[in-house]
Amino acid sequence: MFLLRRVSMINSSKVAVASATATKFSLNYSLKPILHNTRLLSSSRVIFQVDKTIQTPISPIVSSTTGTPKEASTVVLPPPTGTTTATSPPPPPPPPPPPKKSGKIGRFFKYTFGLTTLGLVIGIGMVTYSVYKETNPGEQSPQSAKRANGTTKKNVVILGSGWGAISFLGKLDTTQYNVTIISPRNYFLFTPLLPSVPTSTVDSKSICDPVRLIARQTPGEVKYLEAAATNIDPINKKIDLEHKSQRFSIGDSFVNDNEPIQSTIEYDYLIYSVGAKVNTFGIEGIPEHASYLKEANDATAIRQKLFNSIEASRLLPEDSNERKRLLTFVVCGGGPTGVELAAEIKDYIDQDLSKFIPGISKEMNVILIEALPNVLNMFPPKLIEYTKEVFKIQDVKLKTNHMVQKVDSRNVYVKHKISNDQSENLVIPYGTLVWAGGNSQRELTQKLSSQILEQKTARRGLLIDENLKVYGDDSIYALGDCTFTKNAPTAQVAHQQGIYLADYFNKLSKIDEFKQLSILNSDNSELQEKFLKKSIRYTTMLKPFIYNHTGSLAYIGSERAVADLSWNNWSTIALGGSLTFLFWRSAYVSMILGTKSKLLVCGDWLKVAIFGRDCSKD
Repeated sequence: MFLLRRVSMINSSKVAVASATATKFSLNYSLKPILHNTRLLSSSRVIFQVDKTIQTPISPIVSSTTGTPKEASTVVLPPPTGTTTATSPPPPPPPPPPPKKSGKIGRFFKYTFGLTTLGLVIGIGMVTYSVYKETNPGEQSPQSAKRANGTTKKNVVILGSGWGAISFLGKLDTTQYNVTIISPRNYFLFTPLLPSVPTSTVDSKSICDPVRLIARQTPGEVKYLEAAATNIDPINKKIDLEHKSQRFSIGDSFVNDNEPIQSTIEYDYLIYSVGAKVNTFGIEGIPEHASYLKEANDATAIRQKLFNSIEASRLLPEDSNERKRLLTFVVCGGGPTGVELAAEIKDYIDQDLSKFIPGISKEMNVILIEALPNVLNMFPPKLIEYTKEVFKIQDVKLKTNHMVQKVDSRNVYVKHKISNDQSENLVIPYGTLVWAGGNSQRELTQKLSSQILEQKTARRGLLIDENLKVYGDDSIYALGDCTFTKNAPTAQVAHQQGIYLADYFNKLSKIDEFKQLSILNSDNSELQEKFLKKSIRYTTMLKPFIYNHTGSLAYIGSERAVADLSWNNWSTIALGGSLTFLFWRSAYVSMILGTKSKLLVCGDWLKVAIFGRDCSKD
């Protein structure tokens, strides 16, 4: 309903009238000039309530005749023609509040969070790339008799799949040789974590990398044969092979046991890295009654013997001597392997078995026997004393100066040296016995030594020169525990020897290639001289092997470890405690070869931290 029927505007001004129910409207112009020049044509009166603000409310329109309010209307009135209207500019926006200054603690957490996030993203990316590269290897150069330039490739045979052999294979340029690796064990075993396997702290398969997976990462094709060498003919450069397969579980598995599959392979260079066997020092009863800890199946055997003894003891009265015997775990040998195994077993009893077998931590004894005055003799004296203190707190019974005389199915007979002229004989009953003594040579190594004149006097291992070449043979190189050198027979030594020998052979291939090229270009004196000079230059690059001891690590129980670290043979740091335990784990994970194995080991540790160790026999 329109209340204003007609409005005449002065100076051609127009008034637009629209029906609305709003109680507020906005005027962009001042209404005073308009009200003076506007007249209403009806008896109705429009009452405006003009405010000085931009938004001005309007009162309802009241009829002059009835005096009753009628529906309010919104009137939009433009300024009259020829007049200027003073407009108020909009007020400026308020200034923004000053930024709050974060304190030093806030900035620290901000940057820490950012760097941590960035590190996680980079770390996840690197791990993802490593997994992809490991599971999707690239193309390899196939084996061939000759290179592209017409020179002949040499055949390299690697015996063994331990630290020395695998380190050599990983660094060798396999495109320059026809490489074959032979071992009855088709996996590489990370031996430093082997003492953690009997207690299920780490699964045995987590510390094993398949040989074929490692060989597939090399640039050139590598053949693998699962077999054991039965004889080596250094004169004709031939190796007799017999198929054998070593499993994770107890014992070996053979195909055609009555008629074993046999073969022969020839070589130009032989990399001899078969390791060593356990040295029992001729002590009666050890081979028949003691377990070893050198292979994955040894760890399985220890676990089964431990649980057999525990389960059998549950049938006997608590005060019986037979029950006490069955619940006694004895380790002979105070080196890193024996110390770590004793510590792992004690942790397993106190932290896990005691939850499910009440009272077993008080009944079960862990005894460590060592013939020398101290355990961990390669460590500094203060770390040795620290190990003794931790063992005392854990109630691991340490018996030093105790020499094992013989062993039967129930007892260990030892001779305790009290002083230089006084000793006593003791009998130590046991339920489970583990022998962690030294190393001795395998039968194959002894047989090879007997065929080389310069090795006739070798009793503790093959004698090698500064380039790891076997004395008396120019085609055989030996490394690892099967050799006798001034260095200790450790995984660290074998690892460095393998890396050195791979670099040596990479240079040796260049020397051989340039010599062949000089012969092939004998009609061109300039080229011949050029290749001879290159051959001589690479010959001068052949340096002797120098061992760099970087330190030793050992786990001593209760999430504590000891570390003897060295840099460049002049600086030594001795560490012990819980932080050293974290360093011990970090160092071992970094040394594991495959990304998959690294993730599996970390997963095993995380599983133990959340759920505890497995308490079943298998």
